[in-house]
Amino acid sequence: MEIETAKIGKRGALVIPANLRRKYGFEEGSIVVAEAREEGVLLRPAVTLPLERYTPERKAEFLLNNAVTPEDYAWALEEVKKIGIDPQTILHKKP
Repeated sequence: MEIETAKIGKRGALVIPANLRRKYGFEEGSIVVAEAREEGVLLRPAVTLPLERYTPERKAEFLLNNAVTPEDYAWALEEVKKIGIDPQTILHKKP
């Protein structure tokens, strides 16, 4: 078990010793999870995944282009209209 000391700075900033940063992959801007434990605070790397937010037009494109049968397509048309988009303005292939 490696034990090192660190100093708490202004506003609670903690400088993690370089060898521990390298060992655990902490880089500038890394996101960490700070977990309260009975014996103290546990810091560990957090896993973050990019999140894509779809515009209403992109959602409409997905709906229309994923329709396989005429029934699917009719349902997709209604869903796109509910979003408030004219299906004719979305580039897609009719099944």
